[in-house]
Amino acid sequence: MDTRRQGFRRSLPPRRTLANASRWAALLVVLAGLLAACSDGGDEPKAVAGSTGVSAPVSAGGVFAEIPDLVARAQPSVVAILTDGGQGSGVVWNADGVVVTNHHVVAGARRVDVGFADGQRASAEVVATDPRTDLAVLRAARSQLPAASFADALPRVGELAIAIGNPLGFENTVTAGIISGLGRAIPGAAQEAPALVDLIQTDAAISPGNSGGALVNAGGRVVGINVAYIPPAQGAESLGFSIPAPTVRHVVTQLLESGRVRHPFLGVSPAPLTPEIAQRFNLRQDRGVLVLEVTAGSPAAAAGIRPGDVLVRVGDRQLNTVEDFLGALRGRSPGDSMQLTVARDGDQRGVTVRLGERP
Repeated sequence: MDTRRQGFRRSLPPRRTLANASRWAALLVVLAGLLAACSDGGDEPKAVAGSTGVSAPVSAGGVFAEIPDLVARAQPSVVAILTDGGQGSGVVWNADGVVVTNHHVVAGARRVDVGFADGQRASAEVVATDPRTDLAVLRAARSQLPAASFADALPRVGELAIAIGNPLGFENTVTAGIISGLGRAIPGAAQEAPALVDLIQTDAAISPGNSGGALVNAGGRVVGINVAYIPPAQGAESLGFSIPAPTVRHVVTQLLESGRVRHPFLGVSPAPLTPEIAQRFNLRQDRGVLVLEVTAGSPAAAAGIRPGDVLVRVGDRQLNTVEDFLGALRGRSPGDSMQLTVARDGDQRGVTVRLGERP
């Protein structure tokens, strides 16, 4: 929605702005795609041109012949989310009226209604949200709903992917493609939109209004909640992203139990390690994540990590970007131990950190 996009631009911290203009431009483009995925209902026809095409060929036989039956099973569990500020999509979590959607679909909304596949409407309240994962839980004033089945593991690259949602107000819209990648992060977006890490990439068409809808596999299970896309106008071709079902299950369970999510906390302010930054700080390291600040009393401080250090690896995983670092944190919980390789003055050393809980 335009109001959110403008607000984001106003809140940029100047000292975190990168000199790399292409990376900054890419961040604005992606965030525009994220926010546009929650349609404001007033899009001009040109917005339709921003939709990605279905790249997977539809065959008369094989798995594509099964799509109509898969849709018939999954579609009743996907709903339209209608707010006073726009519209998006959602997925029924349980029969008692609990619906999952994106945080950005309902953020700031004064009124929320849910439109069901059978044509009925019901008001809904926002139970809890988690901006860091861009997930929200609603409770609709309706029961005996057809709950979706959420996968408990990641899909495989190349599997069938069916996106179901409410793009541009066209309720119960279905597009098909494949799982294009796992563990994806939007380059340059993590510091301003930390939800855009550790995502599923798909070439199933995702358009404005698909946010919060379902990405379904060949078994009819929800493998992801759709969250963002990169428009073709920026040179992209069928690049859509979803929050993995295991993350959704973990977050929604906590939101329903306590109204909040416990996120792991290391206590560093990370920054990309560009050649310009390496030269400015006289760093000998050319790969990794620069530590700008360390929070006093944090797990990082207790482990001896200092500003100016470079985080090189988490376990065996090489860190090349801030998104890599945040993605490595995403799969952990407060209290977990994390093995870090830290570079300082040209030397590398291993550090074991016990993660805290983000305040």
